[in-house]
Amino acid sequence: EKRDFDDRKVAAKSLGETGNNGTSWTGADILAATGGRLVHGEFSDRFSGVGIDSRTLQAAALYVAIVGKTHDGHEFCRQVVDAGGRGVLVNENALGNLPIDAWRKKPVFCGAVPDTTRALGDMAAFHRARHSAKVAAITGSCGKTTTRDMTASVLRQRYRTLSSRKNFNNEIGLPLTLLSLEAIHEWVVAELGMNHPGEIARLGEICHPDIGVITNVGAAHLEGLGTVENVAAAKGELLPAIKTGGIAVLNADDHRVKRLQIPEAAGRVLFFGESDSADIRGRKIVPSAAGTMFELVLPECAIQVSLKVPGVFMVSNALAAAAVGYAAELSPEEIKAGLEAFESVPGRMNLIETVSGVHILDDTYNANPVSMAAAVSTLTAVRGEGRGIVVLGDMFELGERSEEFHHALGVVAAQSGVVRVYAAGRFAETVAAGAREAFMSPQDMVAGSQADILADLKKQARPGDWVLVKGSRAAGMEKIVAELVTWAGGIKQE
Repeated sequence: EKRDFDDRKVAAKSLGETGNNGTSWTGADILAATGGRLVHGEFSDRFSGVGIDSRTLQAAALYVAIVGKTHDGHEFCRQVVDAGGRGVLVNENALGNLPIDAWRKKPVFCGAVPDTTRALGDMAAFHRARHSAKVAAITGSCGKTTTRDMTASVLRQRYRTLSSRKNFNNEIGLPLTLLSLEAIHEWVVAELGMNHPGEIARLGEICHPDIGVITNVGAAHLEGLGTVENVAAAKGELLPAIKTGGIAVLNADDHRVKRLQIPEAAGRVLFFGESDSADIRGRKIVPSAAGTMFELVLPECAIQVSLKVPGVFMVSNALAAAAVGYAAELSPEEIKAGLEAFESVPGRMNLIETVSGVHILDDTYNANPVSMAAAVSTLTAVRGEGRGIVVLGDMFELGERSEEFHHALGVVAAQSGVVRVYAAGRFAETVAAGAREAFMSPQDMVAGSQADILADLKKQARPGDWVLVKGSRAAGMEKIVAELVTWAGGIKQE
């Protein structure tokens, strides 16, 4: 009999099984965390980690079969086992469609639970509880991803910090972040998103934060929540999840946030904002195309900060991050260094300087009425003597008020002093109607497809122009940015 042997594989297996990185799991751990039952295998079976993607799963990791919107992970269980996978966690109602008898002949662990998505969260909560790392959880109607990244940049000035990747902010993404927590980590910065009541409560239950941050409350996800007041209540679900004696970091400039009920178990509340009542304040704000300068006022001192990203609204995000840094006992100099080290990423108020001299503000990652207005305001502040042009896509999940908010967006765009308004998507004509109501000439507007917009934009744009491109993620406005950059000769190299 010929047997494959490789020292590297044996070493990797040993490292995974010893749990030196703090990610090792036993069958007993899995069942204890999820309340599941053992279908086949041993309580002593050991796994190096947990994953949900059969394409990238390591053989020594446990595969959790998630039922998603487009794919059912149970369809890939056979593939995982055939590739040498050691174990699977599946839904009870899927067992009849799986080759359990064949797996019994192999050293394959199989656990069953009522709901694998919930089980994934339960495992993440179990894993978070067995680590000493502290957690800062961030939610809000807009700015939470930027605040997350700024906060991670601040905390990394002293602590080994794990942060959510991409848009890992839901009942699958948050657990995947926490499940990558290792013994070396001292802090985790987690982003919590939602589109229905109860979701933040569940995410808070999973991450059980030491610090909970609410950036703001605005008209977002109204399709699932109905009113802005309901949005506020949903965001407020984070507060009871904060550990006893933990810290709530709240926006003093947002009246809805200030009205949220603070649980008695909260250790203290830190307010941030431009308001004189804020504990962490920003003042003397100076916006420019290169970034934003402001004075950061801490309880003990004040320090000058120069952000590398444009937009006055970025100061609010920075103040929230600074409040977390202050709560984590960082020095003013460390907080300043972390904020100034933060750089924008594609799709989030990213300034692109092109070879032809056209300036593009790429803010295509997502959009709601609050962030749209902030982006248009930023364009006005940074363009100086240059002409302003806005290219707007649909805002999603606004429910019955979609027409109202898109009409208002057209008014805001027209009143900002831009020379041209482009609108794409289902509500393009609604945006145009709002712009006309604000006395913008129909000749200065194009409502149509992305192809129509690009064709006209290439004729109208000239060196020195400032072009803001923004829309909800599903609107795909990043395609316009990519095409426009290519047409403008590419990105200018410094």
